[in-house]
Amino acid sequence: MDHHSVHDVEGIDPRLAITRSDADTPRALPPILLLHGFGSSSRQNWVETGWVRFLNDAGRSVVMVDLPGHGDSAAPDDASAYAPSRMRADILQALFDERITPLREDDPASGVDLLGYSLGSRLAWEFGATQPELVRRMVLGGPGSDDPLAAFDLEGAERHLAGGPAPQDATTADLLRMAQAGSGNDLPSLLAMVSAIKTEPFDPRGAVPKMPLLLVAGDQDDYARGIGDLADWAPLAETATLPGRSHSNAITSRLFKDAALAFLS
Repeated sequence: MDHHSVHDVEGIDPRLAITRSDADTPRALPPILLLHGFGSSSRQNWVETGWVRFLNDAGRSVVMVDLPGHGDSAAPDDASAYAPSRMRADILQALFDERITPLREDDPASGVDLLGYSLGSRLAWEFGATQPELVRRMVLGGPGSDDPLAAFDLEGAERHLAGGPAPQDATTADLLRMAQAGSGNDLPSLLAMVSAIKTEPFDPRGAVPKMPLLLVAGDQDDYARGIGDLADWAPLAETATLPGRSHSNAITSRLFKDAALAFLS
């Protein structure tokens, strides 16, 4: 894998870790951008679960981005670096750095496909809606119409990290557990990300992607509430359900891998 960093955007270096893994025998299709979830990383979400190997073996090259404060990316002091709009701008710059070109009818390998999970799905939804000239198809795992990070009890989490009781809100406690479990995560920076997301809560009806879209979730995934609404709002959306899977283990599902590969092919 080729591991490097995106260059400066608007004079501020986000120091995002970018990893590219090219297929040995690539198909004439776009690379796939992989966007991980909150408290995770490219390695945890996509490498250790077998996604990269699976996609490369199928002839698909992939580009992975570690979000700020996650994985091998830096944890910027600038709070604006964690806002969804800024992260999408940095992701766009990363794609330009990877020489991703806009979609062209005469070039089936132009543009990019997106595969996101959890927070990565939220970013992918917005990215597809705002960059339709670049994105061909998308698969979003564990998506929902609600925004659990915007509803996160930030004060309760900070009290707990200072030695106080666990947050009473079950979703906040679960998200905090995810943040603490991620290898290499910078916890104060993840809380800064939560604070920034609260200023830009997810509004899926405000900008809707128009390209073909597959929404995938486990039938036990409480974070995927409203997936049916997302499918209704997006004109070319399909859904797939993973039996017996929750938000925490859907990513390892072979059914998920097979459905995503088929849809992106």
